[in-house]
Amino acid sequence: MNSHPPFNIVLIEPEIPPNTGSIARLCGATHTVLHLVRPLGFSTDDKHLKRAGLDYWQFVDIRYWDSLDQFLAAQEETRLFFFTTKVAASYTEAHFQPGDFLVFGKETKGLPEEVLKLYHDRCYTLPMPNPNIRSLNLAMTAGIVLYEALRQNLGR
Repeated sequence: MNSHPPFNIVLIEPEIPPNTGSIARLCGATHTVLHLVRPLGFSTDDKHLKRAGLDYWQFVDIRYWDSLDQFLAAQEETRLFFFTTKVAASYTEAHFQPGDFLVFGKETKGLPEEVLKLYHDRCYTLPMPNPNIRSLNLAMTAGIVLYEALRQNLGR
């Protein structure tokens, strides 16, 4: 059994049920805690959400927050990592530790501007070599970043 605290994936106001369902499945597979910050763009009873998570929901530790302010007030700033297309620093430059929070914005707008300004030194991106593609799917991005965090901590 892993003696380290789990990583945390935070979705701020997610809008697309299959993305959240896929990320929930990812979290279940990796013992990662999933934090959902309201308002959600769907009901947690949504059939597309359930389908994307398949029959793995029982293995997912999900925590709900009523607002972004509530979530941020409860966390230690040095444990927060924000992901956006609006910065140059690559996610591979971040140094992740078990217990860290990997924070993602909503699919259509990303992270709020005030978060980007307040935490500019804690913001990272996935490099996009093709300028015609502005971003990857949220679930894919969360998976890439989480597995980099896990890779950095193998054997610790």
